[in-house]
Amino acid sequence: MARTGTTPDRLTCAPSRAARELDLKRREFDLAVNLGLIRTVPDEGGGGRRVPRGEIDRLRSGDGFPDVLRERVATVGTTEGAQLMKVTPSRFTSLARFGLLVPVTFCLNRYRTVVWLYPAEELRQFAAEEGNAGLLTARRTPVEIREGLKSKMDRRPRNWRGRHVGFLTRQAGDDPWARAAAVACLLDPADVADVVLDPLERAHLDRCRPRLPAHGAPGSPAAELAETLMTASEPDEVAWFRADLAHSVETARRHLPVAEALPATPASGPQPPAAPPAPAPEWPAPPSPAPPHGLLSRLLRRGRRPTSATPSHRRRGR
Repeated sequence: MARTGTTPDRLTCAPSRAARELDLKRREFDLAVNLGLIRTVPDEGGGGRRVPRGEIDRLRSGDGFPDVLRERVATVGTTEGAQLMKVTPSRFTSLARFGLLVPVTFCLNRYRTVVWLYPAEELRQFAAEEGNAGLLTARRTPVEIREGLKSKMDRRPRNWRGRHVGFLTRQAGDDPWARAAAVACLLDPADVADVVLDPLERAHLDRCRPRLPAHGAPGSPAAELAETLMTASEPDEVAWFRADLAHSVETARRHLPVAEALPATPASGPQPPAAPPAPAPEWPAPPSPAPPHGLLSRLLRRGRRPTSATPSHRRRGR
């Protein structure tokens, strides 16, 4: 059911509902959001992003809907990409490993092999540019690319991270701490702790941390491999992310100190007055000792200590 989002006069709906109304698979919808093709707004209830009803109406009324929108979010792997660009799969892989073709997402197949996916529209544009004709039609791969591949260069993970951090910061909107968290989520926690010394700020960055693509159950080999791909690893890349994080956190501090950015603790309602303590029970006073009487009384009055009641002649005869 649609409900009011952060824009008071505009209804919004959940991403799953928006994907159905736009005739997109959920993966296609998420990619369209990342590419800025579908505008989203924060959920007032803190439940993630929502899509304004007016945005859905705008897309549905466009020419060629839904085919045009689907084409813009279509992705292809190595084999399909090579066919699209009219090159061999090995040439395609060489261009991608060298960093000339930038993946937009990835998945892991059943053999836990990384499958990189590329926007089909970008591959068409790359193939259509005159300056790239030599890269596609030359009998041999250019020397610079061959030398890079000999050194096992593979810029695909790095290029994906650079592209993905752009997606995350766009979704963060105007929230400076969310933008800083978008950078921090692609760094190793040790690097984040080294840059952001205040534990309160680090805790707030963790609360603002965006959700990264999930691959496999937590702790599984597939999930560990995906986490490796999503963490900056090359020294110059790590240095760039660290510098960006330091700048982003400093900007966030000036805009909104972390103490003010923390969610307010909900005020508790009026508490009923505490019940007065129950009065201590009035135990009856112990009875006064009865005055001694008989033989014991006479001995005490004379200052003598009472002895055993056994006759002395019986003690001697024992």
